[in-house]
Amino acid sequence: MKILVRSANWIGDAVMSVPALRELRRAFPSDRITLHSRSWADGLFRDADFIDEIVTYDPARSRVRDILDNSRFLKADGHDVVILFPNSFESALTAALSRIPMRIGYNKDARGLLLTDPIAVPEWKNRAHEAFYYLELVKAAVRRITGREPLFAEEPDAHLDVAPERIEEARKFLASEGVDLARPVVALGVGSTNSLAKRWPAERYAKLAELLHSHASVLMLGSKAEADAAAKITELCNAPIVDLSGKTDLASAVAVLAACDAMVSNDMGLAHIAPSVGTRTFVIFGPTNPVTTRPFSPNAEVISHPVDCSPCMLRECPIDHRCMTGISPEFIFERVMNYLSIND
Repeated sequence: MKILVRSANWIGDAVMSVPALRELRRAFPSDRITLHSRSWADGLFRDADFIDEIVTYDPARSRVRDILDNSRFLKADGHDVVILFPNSFESALTAALSRIPMRIGYNKDARGLLLTDPIAVPEWKNRAHEAFYYLELVKAAVRRITGREPLFAEEPDAHLDVAPERIEEARKFLASEGVDLARPVVALGVGSTNSLAKRWPAERYAKLAELLHSHASVLMLGSKAEADAAAKITELCNAPIVDLSGKTDLASAVAVLAACDAMVSNDMGLAHIAPSVGTRTFVIFGPTNPVTTRPFSPNAEVISHPVDCSPCMLRECPIDHRCMTGISPEFIFERVMNYLSIND
């Protein structure tokens, strides 16, 4: 059987879907599982052992063009089943035009008629972690495909493998950029492309970098779109800090994170990747809800300052950003040092 999975559209969501993909592989160990995703997914899932193939695409300017182009090449692949992780109408229409016989997804956005097996959205959706939302969909898919109740692992597994040679290449890259690998390496994820409210203030990251400098090598990692935040921190910081913003694609960023000892990050895609590849990650939450979207890994620690207005889910704070300014650099420094001393 050929099973197609339409991947989530954001990096953090894609990482949160890993436990569901692993359970899909457990349910169908001998069948072919293909992931259909945007092109960045290759960098994230390159060493994954729970899928057989990644089929990627780059979104066109026109959604109509995306639907037509994707449905055309997916139709030629002859898949038997498609499981849709996104809730979008577009993903369901693409699957329907691909003539895939069995189309399974949540019944949202008026797309039920496009699915052969529409699944009701769980009533607990907004109270449980997003990883369980994807797991529930895969569980329903296994029932529909096999007619049997699936046997899932008691503890969902969100880890992502990174090949040793990729990590070694990342270490060489870090050394070439001036990172002292003889010391613990701490990465900072200072950006967030879709929300200014999720960014811990630049002056606080600068102070944290100064505190860490006496004990570790500090670098910043992010996309070109987040380079403005990194540049401001570099300007404010009175200690050396290596800025790698925009210098890595996703595949190399994944490997760099696997080569680091710890990460401090805003709620962003890299904060989900780092703990999944085994790096201790301290994630700063303010306007967003850690109950549903924290990194789904025992390697992640959520840092937050409780206030009445959080989580507000706003992209810009209309008042004084108190959920973020209530978190001090000294507190995070202490948490990082406690972890690094345990691992000395």
